[in-house]
Amino acid sequence: MNTLAIAAQDPVRVAIDYLLTHGGFLSLLGVPAVLATIAFVYRIHYLRNNRQPHKYGRTNIIYWPTQIFISLACLSLIFLPFSQYPGDAPSLGLIPAAALTLVAWSTALVLNRNEHAYEVRSSDYLFVYFFVTIATSLLSLYILNDHALPLEGELPVITSFISAYHTLSAFTILIGTAFAIEAFPRSNTQVQIRAREEHQLSDYELANVFSRITFHYVQDIITLGASRTLTGTDIETTNLPHLHTKVNYDSVTASWDRAKAKAAQSGKTPSYFFAVLRAYRSKVALGITLRLMGFAVAFLPTMLFGQLLTFIRDYSDAVHGGSKIPPPIHTGLLIAAAMFLSNITASLLAAAALQINAELGQQSCAATVALIYAKALKLSNAARQRNTLGEITNYMAVDAEKMVQASIYMPFIVTIPFELGISMYLLYQLLGWSSFAGVAVIAIIAPIQVKMGAFLNDFSNTRLEYMDERIRLLTEILANIKIVRLYGWEDAFHSKVEAIRAKELVELKGLATIRSVLTIVFSSVTLLMTLATFSVYATVGGPNMTPGRITSEVVFVSITLLGVMSRPLGMITHMFSRTIGILVGCRRIQRFLLMEEIDSSVVQRYSRQVSSGNSTAVEIENGTFSWEKQADSTPSTETDDENQPLLSAAATPTIYTPTLNNINVRITDGSLTAVVGRIGQGKSSLLGAIMGEMYKLQGTVKVYGDIAYVPQQAWIINATLKDNILFGKPFDQEKYDSIIYASGLVPDFAMLPAGDQTEIGERGINLSGGQKQRVSLARAAYQDADVYLLDDPLSAVDAHVDQHLWDNLVGPNGLLCNKTRILVTHGIHHLEHVDQILVFKDGSISEAGHYKELMDANGAFHQLIKEYSVGQNKKARHDKIKTKVGEESDSADDSVCNTIVATEEAGKKDDDVKDDDANGELVTDEKMAAGNVSWKIWMVYARAVSLRKATFCIAIYIIGRGVHISTSLWLRKWINDTEDNERTGTTLHPVSFYLLSYGGLVLVYMFFDVLINYISEVICGIQASTVLFNGLLNCIFRLPMSFFDTTPMGRIVNRFSSDIDAIDDRLPEEFNDFFAFTSMIGGALFLIAYSTPAFLIMIPPLGMVYFFIQNYFIKCSASLKRLYSVSKSPLYQHFSESLSGVSSIRAMRGLQAQFLAQNQARADVVSNRTYVYNLANRWLQVRIEILGSLTVFISASLSVLKAGELDPTLVAVALSYSITMQVYINLLIRIVNEVQNDLVSVERVQEYSEKPIEAPAVTGVPLPESWPQQGRVVFKNYSARYREGLDLVIKDASFEVQPAEKIGIVGRTGAGKSSLTLALFRIIEAADSYWAIASDPSMEGKQVDFDMLHSGNGEGGSIEIDGVDISTLGLRDLRRHLAIIPQDPTLFAGTLRENLDPFNETSDADLWEALERAHLKSHISSLAGGLSYEVAQNGENFSIGQRSLICLARALLRKTKVLILDEATAAVDVETDDLIQKTIRKEFKDRTVLTIAHRIKTVMDSDKILVLEKGRVQEYESPSELLKKKGSLFYKLAKKAGEV
Repeated sequence: MNTLAIAAQDPVRVAIDYLLTHGGFLSLLGVPAVLATIAFVYRIHYLRNNRQPHKYGRTNIIYWPTQIFISLACLSLIFLPFSQYPGDAPSLGLIPAAALTLVAWSTALVLNRNEHAYEVRSSDYLFVYFFVTIATSLLSLYILNDHALPLEGELPVITSFISAYHTLSAFTILIGTAFAIEAFPRSNTQVQIRAREEHQLSDYELANVFSRITFHYVQDIITLGASRTLTGTDIETTNLPHLHTKVNYDSVTASWDRAKAKAAQSGKTPSYFFAVLRAYRSKVALGITLRLMGFAVAFLPTMLFGQLLTFIRDYSDAVHGGSKIPPPIHTGLLIAAAMFLSNITASLLAAAALQINAELGQQSCAATVALIYAKALKLSNAARQRNTLGEITNYMAVDAEKMVQASIYMPFIVTIPFELGISMYLLYQLLGWSSFAGVAVIAIIAPIQVKMGAFLNDFSNTRLEYMDERIRLLTEILANIKIVRLYGWEDAFHSKVEAIRAKELVELKGLATIRSVLTIVFSSVTLLMTLATFSVYATVGGPNMTPGRITSEVVFVSITLLGVMSRPLGMITHMFSRTIGILVGCRRIQRFLLMEEIDSSVVQRYSRQVSSGNSTAVEIENGTFSWEKQADSTPSTETDDENQPLLSAAATPTIYTPTLNNINVRITDGSLTAVVGRIGQGKSSLLGAIMGEMYKLQGTVKVYGDIAYVPQQAWIINATLKDNILFGKPFDQEKYDSIIYASGLVPDFAMLPAGDQTEIGERGINLSGGQKQRVSLARAAYQDADVYLLDDPLSAVDAHVDQHLWDNLVGPNGLLCNKTRILVTHGIHHLEHVDQILVFKDGSISEAGHYKELMDANGAFHQLIKEYSVGQNKKARHDKIKTKVGEESDSADDSVCNTIVATEEAGKKDDDVKDDDANGELVTDEKMAAGNVSWKIWMVYARAVSLRKATFCIAIYIIGRGVHISTSLWLRKWINDTEDNERTGTTLHPVSFYLLSYGGLVLVYMFFDVLINYISEVICGIQASTVLFNGLLNCIFRLPMSFFDTTPMGRIVNRFSSDIDAIDDRLPEEFNDFFAFTSMIGGALFLIAYSTPAFLIMIPPLGMVYFFIQNYFIKCSASLKRLYSVSKSPLYQHFSESLSGVSSIRAMRGLQAQFLAQNQARADVVSNRTYVYNLANRWLQVRIEILGSLTVFISASLSVLKAGELDPTLVAVALSYSITMQVYINLLIRIVNEVQNDLVSVERVQEYSEKPIEAPAVTGVPLPESWPQQGRVVFKNYSARYREGLDLVIKDASFEVQPAEKIGIVGRTGAGKSSLTLALFRIIEAADSYWAIASDPSMEGKQVDFDMLHSGNGEGGSIEIDGVDISTLGLRDLRRHLAIIPQDPTLFAGTLRENLDPFNETSDADLWEALERAHLKSHISSLAGGLSYEVAQNGENFSIGQRSLICLARALLRKTKVLILDEATAAVDVETDDLIQKTIRKEFKDRTVLTIAHRIKTVMDSDKILVLEKGRVQEYESPSELLKKKGSLFYKLAKKAGEV
C-alpha cells in the first residue's frame, strides 16, 4: 500500500487536509489575528476613556521583557515572506496570515503598555491571544513539517538561508517566552502589594486568567492550610464585592418587591423561588451555558474512544493477519492525546460552571438570611404568635442553607436532557433504531421517579415541621435551663424532645427509603438499558431486521455512551431531592416573608416641639388597643416584657376583648408621668401602644421626638459593658461619665476585672438583675432621646440604689429631668414627686392627676397609698436619705457591687479564659479541632452505625461490584464467541443464551443494589443519627450550669440544627457513594491491570500523587469546614439576641439599620468562608480531573503501544472502565472530602457529648419516706465556687434552720444570697468536692480520683436536710423534694396544666385548688380551655406578675417541707406582693421558708434574718434583735429602706 493510501485512512491527515482546503493558514492564523486586533483596539479605547491610571508604576521586570519578546516575534514575522517555503504553503495563505498576525501583535504592544498603566493584573485579552497564537502556531508547524511536503512536478521553492518552518518556530518560541513572562505571578510585585493594601483587593481580582480557570490563585491558602490550622484572619480578604451580603440583599429584596407588586395586581401569591432566580438570571444563564459547553466537550473522549478501538482492532488484525500494513502508531497516540486535551477542557469548563453555581447558591443564601432577619424585625404581634425563634432559626440554618446545595444540582434540570439527547443521538448513529429500546427503559422509569418525587416532597415537608417544633422546644429549654434544673424537670422535657424526634425520624426514614429506591433505579438503569438495547440489536437490529453484528466497537462504545448517560440519570435522584428540598424551603420562607408586618402608621411620629411652655410629647385620643387581631384574637392579657417575643402558637380563640379601652392621655414635654395599677391591668401595654407594638382598633397616637425604651426585663447583648451602653452611638467621654455616675455603675466598673471593657455574657449572665437594669437605663440615657419609656426598671434594684437612680437619673432632679419620662412602677414611694399619675384598672385609666389631687379624691389610689405606704415618720426619714453611690466613707461596703468575679453570677466564667480575667473576657471563640478529622471520629460514626453492620455493608459492596464486572466480562465472551463463529462458520450458542445469562447477572446485581442501598441509608444511617442525637441530648441535659453560662445558645442550637441535619440527611448518602465509588474504582483497576499489565507500573506513582493531593488538600479543607461551622454560631446568636430585644430595636431611632448591618457583617463572615471552601473544592477538582485524564491517556497510550500484543476485546473492556473510572475517581475524591467535612458535624456533636457532666440524677441512697419530713436545714462550714480556679462565693457558712422557721436572707448585691439558693439545689457544688471537680469544664478528658466521692467534701463542708447530706443524693431526688419560686418567673410553651404539672401526677381538682390559693382561679377560669389554655413561648401571653403567681401555684403543688423564695415578688405591685406574702404565711406555715428579697419589709416578720457579706454569714438573729444593734449591717440596710 502506498503512502497516499495510508494517508487516506489516517483520520489525522483527513482532518488536516480538510483545514487546508478551507482557508488554510488564513483560517488558522489570520482569522484569530483579525478578531484579536478588533478586541485590542476596543480594549485600548475602553481603558483610555473609562479608567483612571493607577499611578503605581509598571512592573518593569515583567513589562519590558514581554515587550521585547513580542517585538522580536513581530520582527520574525517580517522575515517570513523571505523564507523558503515547502510545497504549496504560499497558496495556502501563510504570507497574508503572517501579515495579519503581525498587525495583531503590533497592536498588542500598545495594549500591553496601556494595561500596565491602568490595570494591576495581567491582561485577559493578551493572555487569551497568547494561548491561541501558540496553539495555532504549533499546528501550523505540524502542517509545514509533515503535511506540505514538496511533491514531484511542483514548482521550485524560493531559495533562502532559512526556511519558513524555522522562522515560524522562532516566532512560536518568542511568543511562548513572552507568554511565560506575562503569566509569571505578580503577587509580590510592588504594584499588586500597593493595590491590595489601598483597595483591599482579593487574590481573585489580582490573578491572571490562567490562574482563574485553574484556581491556582487559591494555592497560597491551600499551602498554608496544609502546614497549619487556618484561622479566620487567613482568609478574611478573599471575598469578592459581588458576594457581600448587602449587595445581594438589595438585589433579592428589589426582585421580591417586584414579585409582590406583580402578584398583588393579578391576585396571585408571589413566588420567592422565582424572585431569587430573576435576581440572578444572568448568572444562572452563564452557569448553565458553561455546563452545557462542558458536557458537550465531555462527549469527545467517547467519540474518540470508538476511533481508538478501531485503531487497535485494525492494528491487531494487520499484525496477526499479515495481509495489510498496520496504521501508524502516531495516529493512535494523537487520538489518545486528543482524548486527554478534551477531558481537560471539559474539566475546566465544568469547574468554572460549578464555581459560578456555588457562588449563586452562596449569594442567594446570604440574601435570604438577611431578608429573614429584616422581616423578623418587622413582624406584627399576630405574626410573632405563629413563629418561634427555633422555627425562624430553622429557616436560616436549614431552608436557606438548601440554596447552597440546590445551586449545584438544579442546573441538571436543563443539562440532563441535553446530555441524554446527545447520548441518544450518538447511540442512534451506532445502533440505529435499536437504541430506542434504551429510551423505552427511561420512559418506564420516569413515572416511578415522578411518584417517588411526590412522596419525597410530602416526607420532606412533614420532617421539617417536626424539626421546627424540636428546635423551638430545645431553644426554649436552653434559654431557661436554670429553671428546668431548679424544678427537676429534665426528664419531662427530655421526653418531650424525644417524642418529637421520634416523629421526625419516622419521616426521615421515609425520606431515606424513597431516596434509596431512587438510587436503586438509576444506579442499575445503565445495565437495564444495555440489556434492552442489545436484546433488540442482537435479534433484529441489523439491516432488514436481521441480527446486528456484535463487535467490541459496537458493544463497548455503546456501553461507554450508556455509562455517560448513567451520570445524568444517576444525578436525577440528587437533582429531584435537592430541587424538592429547595422548593419546600422556599415555600416555607415565602410563607414567612408574606406574614403581616407591624403597622408603622399606628403611631404618628413628629419631631420634638421646640416651643416653650406646655408643649405635647405624647398624646393618645380615644385609643383602643389589643395585642391580638380581632379576626383571630386570643384572650386579652398584658404583655409587659421589653419586647413581644416570638409566640409559639396562637391561643384558643375566645370572646374578643381589647387590652386597652378608651385611652385618653396627654403627656407634656419634659414631664414625669407614673403609671400604676395591679398586675395585668395594662400598664406595660400603654408603653406598647406608644411604641406602635399593639393593634390600634381606634383613636390616634402622636409622639413628638425620638423614643428610648427600658424594658422590665433588661435586654443585654453579648458584648462589653461599654458597647452595651453606647449601642453604636459615638463615644463622648463627658456624656458617658455623667451617665455612668447617674446610673450607679461607677463602683461596678471599679471592681470589674477590665472595667467597662469587661465582656458580658449572653442574656447578661454574669450580671445581677440590678446591674442589668442599670446598664439598660444607662443605654437609654446615652441615646439622648426625647421620650423615655421606663417599664418598672427600679423593681430589680435594692432600696438605696433605687434612691440613687431616682435622685440622679430618673427623678425630677436627675440627668433626664428635661426629658419626657413615662415610668411604669409597682413602688409607691416616689409617686408624690411625679408630675402626673395614671392609675390603670381593667385596661382603662381609672384615675389620672397629680399625687395630691388623687389623694384628695379619696378613690382607689388613696386607699392603696393609705394601706401600703410606710409610716409618715419613716417616709420622711426615707426621703432625706440621698444616698450617692460611692460617696460615703464606707463606700466600699455600701457600693452597689463589690466585684462580679466574686458574685454568684460572675463566677461563671469559662475555664479557658480564667487567666484572661484581667481582660474581662467571658465567652471565648468557639473551639475548633485542628488538622484532618481524626480516625477517632470515623470510629465514633462507625460505632454509632455498629461495626457489624458496617462490615456487612462493605462485604455486600464488594460482592455487588464483582457481579457488575461479570456483566462486562460476559459481554466480552459474547463478542469473542461471535468472532469465532464468524471465522469458523459455526454457532456455539444461540443469542438467547447470552441475553438470558446477561439478564440474570443484571437481576443479581439489582438485588445486591437494592440490599446495600436500603441497609446503608435506611438502617445504618437512621441508627447513626439516633445514637448521635441521643448522646448529644442526654449530655446537654446533664451539663453543669457553668457550661450554659459561658456558651452562647447559638452554638448549642447550631449543633442541634445544622450539624444534626448533616448527620441525618447528608452523611448516609455520602457514605453510600463513598463505598460505591471505591468498589467501582477497585474493579476498574483490576480490569485495566489484567488487560494491560504494563499499567501496573503506573499505579504506584499515580496512587502516590492522588494520595498526596488528597492528604495535602484535606487538611486545608477540614480547617475551612470548621471555620465555616463555627462562623454560623455568632450569626444565630445575634439573631436570637435581636429577637429578644426586638421592641427596643424598633423603638429607638437608627437601631434597626444598625442591627441589620451587624447581621450582614456576620453573614459576610459565613459567606466568605463558604466561598473559600468552594474555591478549595474547585482547586481539588481541577487537579484530580487532570490526573484522571492523565490516567486515561497513559492507559490508552499503553494500549496503542502494545496493540499488537493484547486482546482487543479485553482492551476495550479495560478502556471503557478507565474512562468511567476517571469520573469515579473525581467523584470519590470529592465524596471523601465531603465525608470528611460532614464528619466535622459528628466531631462537633461528639465534642459536646463528651463534656464533663454534673452529678447523677439517682444514686440509690435510700431516703426516709416523705423526706424531708421536718424541714431542718443545716449548713456546716460550707464553701462553694462557680468554677475551679475562681474565688469562693460562699465562704465557710455555718448556720442551722429549724423546722418551719421563716428565714429572711439579705445582703448587698454580690453578697452571695442567690449562691446560697443554688447550693441548696446543688446547681453549684461544695468547694473541692468530687463533683465540683469532676463536672468542671477544665476536667474534660481527665480522670478524677473516685475515692474523693467517699472521703467527704474537702474544705467545702456540707449541707444537711433532715440529717441527710445532700451531696450523697441524686440530683433528681434532691431537686424534686425542694420547692422554689424563682427570681425570674418562667413559663414554657404548652398548656397551663403542663406548666403546673409536667409529669401529670396531680388531679385537676388539686390544680384548681392551687390556682385559687395563688389568687389566679378567676383569671384562669375566664380563659378558653382553662387548664388546657395554651401558654405562649416564655409565657408572653401572661404578665410578669401573673407568671409570678403561677410559680407560686407550682410551689403550692409541690408538697415539700422546704421552700425558697428568690426575690420572687420583685416584679409585682405592692398589693400583689402583700397577697403573695399572706398566702405564703398561711399556706406554708408548717414549712421551712428561705426568702431572698430586695424589699426589707418583705422579711421583717421572719423568724430570723441571715445577713450575708462577701459570701460569709455576717449576722443570724431575729429581726428585733438585729434592729437593736445599731451597728449591725441589717440595721443599716433597714434604715436605708426606711423601715427604722
